[in-house]
This record gives sequence, C-alpha cells and structure tokens, in this order.
Amino acid sequence: MRTREEKLTFSRSLRKNQTYAELLLWQRLRNRQLENIKFRRQQVIGSFIVDFVSYEKMLIIELDGGQHNELYAREKDKARTKWLESQGYRIIRFWDNEVIKNLQDVMEQIRLAVTPHPDPLP
Repeated sequence: MRTREEKLTFSRSLRKNQTYAELLLWQRLRNRQLENIKFRRQQVIGSFIVDFVSYEKMLIIELDGGQHNELYAREKDKARTKWLESQGYRIIRFWDNEVIKNLQDVMEQIRLAVTPHPDPLP
C-alpha cells in the first residue's frame, strides 16, 4: 500500500500524463466553466485517486478505459464506488470513448448531476 506522499506524487504524475479523454473533459470543467463549480483532477480521497471531483457538490467523475470492463477491474471499481459513496460522494462514470465521441452529452449529464432539481420533492 502506498503512503499518502506516494499517492500525492502519483496523482501529480497522472495530471501530467492524462489520457486524451481526460484532457477533453478537463478543458470543459476547469476554471469553473460548468455552473461556476470548482473541479479538481486526480485527487487523493482515502486510499483512492479519483479522476475529477467537486468537493462543493460531493461529486466524483470517473473516466474508464477498456481495462475497466475486465472482471477483476469491475470488482475493484464496485468496492471503490461503495467506499466513496459511504463517504458521502456521488459517482458518475463515463467510458473514455463516450467523452471522445459525445462530449456534449457527457457535459449535459454532468450538468444535470450538479444542478438541483427545479421541483424538489417535499
């Protein structure tokens, strides 16, 4: 298991070596471009490094490549999601190819996730 300092160093390297899908999404999330919400990328939360997070909205956005479709990875992702949700976060996931091919729809789904419903239930 990595120490917190090792995780921070690794998260910095992930920011420097982001995937194309992460780059595309980050260009749309950075500098409060979406609903004036601050997003951070490659942040350490507990023993995990998440792709994007809004601490204000307690929302995590994860981008998954094909390796996440393997059984072992799906089980790890399930446990990771369960722990992050137990900490109060909501997690939304997108496949890398969704971001690359349909960024507008991905952005709309994220916008809906951070925007309160106009008619909340009583």
